[in-house]
Amino acid sequence: MVYCLESKACMITVHLLVQSLKKLKLYKPDVIKGDMDSVRGDVLDFYKNMGTKILNKSEDQDTTDLHKCVTYIKDSTLDQEKSNLCILVAGALGGRFDHEMGNINVLYRFSTIRIVLLSDDCLIHLLPRTHQHEIHIQSSVEGPHCGLIPIGMPSGMTTTSGLEWDLNDTEMRFGGLVSTSNLVKQDKITVQSDSDLLWTISLKKK
Repeated sequence: MVYCLESKACMITVHLLVQSLKKLKLYKPDVIKGDMDSVRGDVLDFYKNMGTKILNKSEDQDTTDLHKCVTYIKDSTLDQEKSNLCILVAGALGGRFDHEMGNINVLYRFSTIRIVLLSDDCLIHLLPRTHQHEIHIQSSVEGPHCGLIPIGMPSGMTTTSGLEWDLNDTEMRFGGLVSTSNLVKQDKITVQSDSDLLWTISLKKK
């Protein structure tokens, strides 16, 4: 399924119309959801006529469009399938900083769901403190630059393996040490921490 934040609908439409109407139909979203404060009416009508489901949640101003979409996906997924659910969010980074922070906050609000934020340059996802994590690096498309970032609360102890500069029961906090500009050295990275961490890794451009 393809879900679209209403704030991205105009951008996608203009970009694909420049290429061809055929491509626009190829990338037609199944659902557009949001508070409808950014999308043009003619764009909504265009997708509606193509069979896209339009969900207007303008009455909800306390959550972001991404939060609304993740809620819809979660509620639409069968309970037995939720453990395997992975949501890829394209265009989630690289714009306004407050929007980026809102998207990162969604990772914490839905910490039991694997959500990956993507930009042209990198990806970000949450490593909940409830698990020891194994990250398998796809070296053909990602790396070598990476980082582990504590947001929300400091990390008293973080231990890693497979990095150029591994952590060994290391404390991390803003105002102190934060593991940025690190490098992956192995195909498998392990991370264990007493705090939720953001994992980020660079993406290779073709």
